[in-house]
Amino acid sequence: MASKPLRPSVPKEPYVKILKILFGLAGCLLAIACPATQAAKTQLTVYTYASFVSEWGPGPLIEEHFEAQCDCDLKFVGLEDGAALLSRLKLEGDRSPADVILGLDTSLTAEAQQTGLLQEHGLDLESVDFALPWSDLVFVPYDFGYFGFVYDSEALPIPPASLTELVNNSNGPRIIIQDPRTSTPGLGLVLWMRKIFDAADEDAWAMLAPRIVTVTKGWSEAYGLFLKGEAPMVLSYTTSPAYHRHVEQTDRYRVAMFKEGHYRQVEVAARLGTSSEPQLAQDFLGFLLSDTVQNILPTSNWMLPAVHTGQPLPDAFHSDEVPQQMLRFDPAQVQDQRKQWINRWLFALSR
Repeated sequence: MASKPLRPSVPKEPYVKILKILFGLAGCLLAIACPATQAAKTQLTVYTYASFVSEWGPGPLIEEHFEAQCDCDLKFVGLEDGAALLSRLKLEGDRSPADVILGLDTSLTAEAQQTGLLQEHGLDLESVDFALPWSDLVFVPYDFGYFGFVYDSEALPIPPASLTELVNNSNGPRIIIQDPRTSTPGLGLVLWMRKIFDAADEDAWAMLAPRIVTVTKGWSEAYGLFLKGEAPMVLSYTTSPAYHRHVEQTDRYRVAMFKEGHYRQVEVAARLGTSSEPQLAQDFLGFLLSDTVQNILPTSNWMLPAVHTGQPLPDAFHSDEVPQQMLRFDPAQVQDQRKQWINRWLFALSR
């Protein structure tokens, strides 16, 4: 192979001077475009669930409004569902980059607090006009609702009138539910079943199992399958039909109101003790209680606002979809029994 011709020798100094001039000009241009005085904005990291940060969820609107007043960068990190938030919190421990965790509910608060990773919110809640009784030093409620089975009225003209009827009728509708290990609605159903059937909950699950089409990790996947017609009923919320009436102008999707009552879910937020921005995290918790956020939530998260704002709910929310009887367990009892009750669910579905 022939060798390449050699380059003639050229003095380096002129080229070095030219390069210095060019780099100097580039530096000036960068200084004009990006002033040295412009520092990076402070970032607040909030762990939440996937549907909260979706394009149709409240996350983008809350981010826009909070950033306008804080001059910061609000970063939402969306996980599968509320129960997955607690698992992530435990996994990361004091190495978590999160400043705030948003999306746990009262069935998980006792267990979350026991991790020792959360700190008191530091807010004065005495003057807040809550829509439900509330007193807690760590957790701040931002909305609440009731679990319910939403059904397609075109596929199921007459829904069951109670949870007992849904379970005991072997010819009843097929349903889609969520996994209680990763989903707060899934856990809510486990608690709802326990509340109604008590020690006979395992047998009740076994009776219902043949009509469970699938068990998804989170709410979004389950509801999506329902809308595709995979089953005529899905575990969701009593407020879900309000979305279809408000956005889609249809009354096709309704909720089966059960005479025994419905299990209540209160969604909460808390700040982490390891947060590098504790004051900003506190400001964000306070912002969740503002009229701005509380008026956003009904038509984006499709839940009931935790605070009275003086603004009525949209007409799509019907009063007959608010349960006459509210069911709940004490958070401490849930903490003690959660694993056992989930194991009973697992055993019954594996029969």
